[in-house]
Amino acid sequence: MDTPETLDVQPANTGFSSARILLWLGIASIVMLFAGLTSGYIVRQAEGNWKHFELPVAFTVSTIVILVSSLSMHAALLSARKNDYQGVRRYLLLTLGLGFAFVFTQFLGWNSLVSQGVYFVDKSTPSGSFFYVISGLHLAHLAFGLLGLIVTSMMAMRDRYHAGNVEGLKLCATYWHFLDGLWMYLFVFLAVYR
Repeated sequence: MDTPETLDVQPANTGFSSARILLWLGIASIVMLFAGLTSGYIVRQAEGNWKHFELPVAFTVSTIVILVSSLSMHAALLSARKNDYQGVRRYLLLTLGLGFAFVFTQFLGWNSLVSQGVYFVDKSTPSGSFFYVISGLHLAHLAFGLLGLIVTSMMAMRDRYHAGNVEGLKLCATYWHFLDGLWMYLFVFLAVYR
């Protein structure tokens, strides 16, 4: 009788790395979180006692910034597939800079909301609280994306990404594009349901 030590058992190859599977599970949980928050937003708004406010221009600017950052992230991946090490570094650093610019414009947007009298805690209406929580949670998830970009950029400085090795860069790009798409959804949602 063969013992487990003598059997040569190869793990099943699903075509997906465990890191990719974990990333998609994380993305699915984030989608559920924001689906619940936006659903709660709609339900609470329908109950009344809701302050309507203008969406600050800074949020439109931040939307443009994150869209451009998604393009630069894609350019970094294309550069890696062409063995263009300098292009990978340049586009990753551009993406990182645009990510920080997004954070900055979000804070500018929140500052504009405060000047409109829309506060995180307002006992007369929960509209501001919902807005800050939704946009703030997106920003918190973006912080993980920025951390991933920093690590990926450090690896790119060591010329780790090329046509034969793009997995880490693809994981970072997938999460970054997801954050871009999530913000687009939230921006449109918050613009329509303010």
